[in-house]
Amino acid sequence: MAGASTVLQDSSLLSRLDRGLLQLERVFALFSGLAAFSLMFLAAYSVSGREFFGAPLPGYVDWIELLMPLIAIMGVSYVQREGGHIRMDILIGQLNGRILWALELIAILLILLLMVALVWGSWSHFDRSFDMSKPLWSRDSTIDIGLPIWPAKLLVPVAFSVLCLRLCLQAWGYARALVLGLERPVAVPLKMTVAEQAAAEAEQLEGRD
Repeated sequence: MAGASTVLQDSSLLSRLDRGLLQLERVFALFSGLAAFSLMFLAAYSVSGREFFGAPLPGYVDWIELLMPLIAIMGVSYVQREGGHIRMDILIGQLNGRILWALELIAILLILLLMVALVWGSWSHFDRSFDMSKPLWSRDSTIDIGLPIWPAKLLVPVAFSVLCLRLCLQAWGYARALVLGLERPVAVPLKMTVAEQAAAEAEQLEGRD
């Protein structure tokens, strides 16, 4: 859901599963952020080595190649949970009630179908790279310094599998809201009003100069 959103919680099984999966998603998002942060150090080290010692970081492009799936994909489920992915909200933003939940449910199911196919395809891609009988368990490696590529390939189906779990929970949440006619269902991102968004921003800034 584009724009600011919130996810409600209660004592239901759905909400407990939502909070449990959120812990894993936060860990994945943390690793993604640390990878992006470490990339800056690699760039600084490589540039400094080239400028002052005439020797940049060996395999700099290889390390970037391995870090990119970690940076780009590991946080995707957390962003889905928070409703942070970009989408067209011109029509959806004008709807509410069962019509809104029905359209959200259809969209989530279509995304889930796509992600299941991507999990299958990315796992096959990893399986072609991994081989216990090969050095470093890898059939392929990076061009420059020969780093095994299979760890980076494994991250993709793992992250997409977590996203599939998140989509299943959101499909459950939207289906529950559709059947029961709920106005504020749990475990799904809900669009915040201007007042709610201002209150959330004020809470984040509370205690800061």
